[in-house]
Amino acid sequence: MKRNMIKSVVMITLAAGLLFSSCQKKSGKAASKKGPVTLTVWCWDPTFNIYAMNEAAKIYNRTNPDVKINVVETPWENLQQKLITSLSANQADTLPDIILCQDNAIQKNLMNYPKAFLPVDDKIDLSQFAKYKVGYGEMNGKKYSIPFDNGATCTFIRKDIVEKAGLKVEDFNNITWDRFYELGKIVKAKTGVAMVSYVGNDPDCVMIMLQSAGTWMFKEDGKPFIADNDVLKKAVTVYSKMIKDGICLTVPDWNAYVASVNNGTVASAINGCWMVGIISSVKDQAGAWSVVNTPKLSDVQGAVNYSSQGGSSWMVMANSKNPDVAMDFLNKTFAGSKELYDTILPSSGAIGTWGPAASSDAYSKPNAFFGNQKIYEDIIEYSKHIPQVKYGVFNYEARGAVGVAVSKIIQGTSIDTALQEAQKNLEFQMGY
Repeated sequence: MKRNMIKSVVMITLAAGLLFSSCQKKSGKAASKKGPVTLTVWCWDPTFNIYAMNEAAKIYNRTNPDVKINVVETPWENLQQKLITSLSANQADTLPDIILCQDNAIQKNLMNYPKAFLPVDDKIDLSQFAKYKVGYGEMNGKKYSIPFDNGATCTFIRKDIVEKAGLKVEDFNNITWDRFYELGKIVKAKTGVAMVSYVGNDPDCVMIMLQSAGTWMFKEDGKPFIADNDVLKKAVTVYSKMIKDGICLTVPDWNAYVASVNNGTVASAINGCWMVGIISSVKDQAGAWSVVNTPKLSDVQGAVNYSSQGGSSWMVMANSKNPDVAMDFLNKTFAGSKELYDTILPSSGAIGTWGPAASSDAYSKPNAFFGNQKIYEDIIEYSKHIPQVKYGVFNYEARGAVGVAVSKIIQGTSIDTALQEAQKNLEFQMGY
């Protein structure tokens, strides 16, 4: 989720990864082990991820009472740092059996510590998950992650505000960013309300645009693709134009962003579907919100009205003393239980990407807060069409470089100059 996503900017050296790769012990199988088994899980957020894991444990324990799931609350920043420290020091025995990993860090961890995680594709049917999510955990023909929460983006529309401007929610579905800008001008002129907001130093909007176009900040060979990336230039142009013309409001931090959405400062929010919980927390706005898909860039071949922001996946550590039990547990819960998703959706808003969950009762129910729209069915459908991109090893660093570039562009620096500087800064960090 976003609130845990952008804060961790951690450099993992390839040298450390090679050291670990050469020293890591081969994991033994323990499926036939007799007696009680304890699986330790590291994840964060008591009301979301930890809650979901504990509910999964309850379901699994009905048929496997001797397996205890020991969930250790570990904030994402701490989890990633502990992971790096242990693997770099070849102390894998201090790690848990299962971790939750931010999707945009999976490739980095796999590339730097290729023997630290177990492939899961021979144990779990990943074909039932959204393809783009599965792709985050793929390396050298094997797949290492079990997708969890859905990061599909949505345009959350304040129905009451856009209607005051003489518009309808339907006007915002299946549109381009250029059309979104024009509609935003109408809303701004007639209501005085900005159309959307983002945290000023985070290039979230630009990243959403890039993924919806099926491209990213790196080439296939892993080299930076910023200065000569025409899609990125177009995304930055559209985003900076919206800011300069007051269609997009920039705010200083995440708390200010949430406030701008919840207090009616803006008429929409374009972000990951986990915003459902944040938006619906303001009970007196029930019925005032609707959900449509995401704008796409104009004149970009392959661009679609679907993207992703945030999300995480489960991974099994190679040091686990009970890897087969860990696989079986995940297979029968997050990859095999409609009941689990039925349970966690209403209570936490945890929207999965496991296809069969979409046919469950909880996903098909109209949502009263969103005007009885079947938003979960819609979001699951969105997730099926999200282009897959490779975040790469230096994703956080690339995001940071582009974020600085966007700030300079808004202040008057030319797009070409700012992106060239961003590429040079990223290349320096990558050792080029």
